[in-house]
Amino acid sequence: MEIQGKRILVLGGWGLVGTAVCRQILVEDPSELIVASMQKEEAAEACEKLKRDFGTRTRLIPTGGNIFLRDSMQGISRIDVIENADNRQQLIEDVLGALSDEILSHSHLFQLIGKYKPNIVIDCINTATALAYQDVFLNYYRVRKELHQAKTDQKYSENLISETEKMLCTMYVPQLIRHVQILHESMKRVKTSIYIKIGTSGTGGMGLNIPYTHSEEKPSRMLLSKSSLAGAHSLLLFLMARTPEGPIIKEIKPAAAIAWKRIEYGEVKKGGKPVSLYDCPPEKAYNLENEFHLNPTPKWEAIKGKTLKSVFVDTGENGIFSKGEFTAITTTGQMEFVTPEEIANNVVYEIKGGNTGHDVINALDNAIMGPTYRAGYLRHSALTLMEQLEKEHQVDSVAFELLGPPRLSKLLYEIYLLKQIFPTMKELKNFNETEVSVQLTELITKNAELRAQIISIGIPILLPDGKRLLRGPSIKIPPFRGSATFELTDENIDLWSHGGWVDLRPKNMRVWKERICAIFAAIDVIPEDETSSRFEHDRRYWLEDKEINIGKVVGWIFSEEEKGLRMKS
Repeated sequence: MEIQGKRILVLGGWGLVGTAVCRQILVEDPSELIVASMQKEEAAEACEKLKRDFGTRTRLIPTGGNIFLRDSMQGISRIDVIENADNRQQLIEDVLGALSDEILSHSHLFQLIGKYKPNIVIDCINTATALAYQDVFLNYYRVRKELHQAKTDQKYSENLISETEKMLCTMYVPQLIRHVQILHESMKRVKTSIYIKIGTSGTGGMGLNIPYTHSEEKPSRMLLSKSSLAGAHSLLLFLMARTPEGPIIKEIKPAAAIAWKRIEYGEVKKGGKPVSLYDCPPEKAYNLENEFHLNPTPKWEAIKGKTLKSVFVDTGENGIFSKGEFTAITTTGQMEFVTPEEIANNVVYEIKGGNTGHDVINALDNAIMGPTYRAGYLRHSALTLMEQLEKEHQVDSVAFELLGPPRLSKLLYEIYLLKQIFPTMKELKNFNETEVSVQLTELITKNAELRAQIISIGIPILLPDGKRLLRGPSIKIPPFRGSATFELTDENIDLWSHGGWVDLRPKNMRVWKERICAIFAAIDVIPEDETSSRFEHDRRYWLEDKEINIGKVVGWIFSEEEKGLRMKS
């Protein structure tokens, strides 16, 4: 699409790649460029520099905040969030709880996208690094220590509770999943056209033998976590790209070090703070005997007013490297490097409809195996054989609740029950909801075998009064969420009935009547003499079966009513 005149949101716009992307985007003359960074001061600094360099007529808007946290936690470091018991509990719920309107509305990312309604979102944040470097393994050691103490003392401490909660806060995959859920819902609501992600391979293109770790074992579990998240992120974006009514999704994934932002002499900073210089003269050397302590009594002395200064190359989010480090890491056969400008060029080219050959989502599309002609041909044979076996053994193969979701089994059994009274689609068009509700109840009451089949797979049966339930030892809905007891309200009963209870109430029969009418409305649009390839589900598809095909009906519900239609074959 054209970038000119569009609103562009660049996440991580102050960083190395983000800065290069912003420069390249301004050449295309967008109407607004929203530069988002963790700190608003960083975003403002980036906008000022862009204004000086380009003198652009594009409206530059700086904005700050942590897109992985809710609004009430903005301005608080993640460490401080986790150390605060109330914030920690809220963070656990935000990440591990079911996605609710409350969680969504308080998400900073949701608010950001909702406020600016960007046509294009370019995500330059190294998400895999941001999440993986919370280091779940370090938290494991802390929890292990507390668990050992609890087993020894036969009692638990407050530390065990807090350390366990902290470990829950650092679980990578739930955070990534929640981030993608919020991102997708946010962009869908404001009708963003394109989302392009600058991803990572996690190891700069190197393998399990990567020598660059932070004192961990080799291969580093933390680096492997980052690569695992980077891969998981790509697959989640792949799924997002296959979701109707969402933006076009692309990902550029550099597999080398990215450099550089600037080269100069000055203070060497770590975590934004200058590295202080300390001295430990030989006469104060520690004796290596018995035990080695990571935090001994200090014998070293700070050199007052002295900080580490040297020549360095600034690689943005990846930190600053010395000449020696930069030489080693970019040596042929090591990590080598790619420039941010090359990445930015690819980003803009992809947005404008070009094919760089570097879009990971497109590569996955081309590399995966999709549905095949052979499988489609053999499907008919498989279904025919199953029908023959049904007749031979005098059974109907309806649902086992092994595929999931419970809603699938619930819908299959509901239309199957209706089929016992109205064998054909045409007969199902008009019926009295209350009378049918009574008839189905009589059927369930008299047919103990059918009743047992339904409740034994975990699907309860709600009787017409909405107050009585037939069930077996296990049920799939409601799912266990830490408590085996739930409040019985009309809203909850409706929710559970929708999710996985065979619902014999008249109001649910009305829903089925409306579905069948909708199917026939779609049929009536098709001319009777239509024989072209235009329609996938023509008159013959729906009316060729002598009796209702329950799988076809539920397939239509999942595609049309549930909006679960597959985009690509």
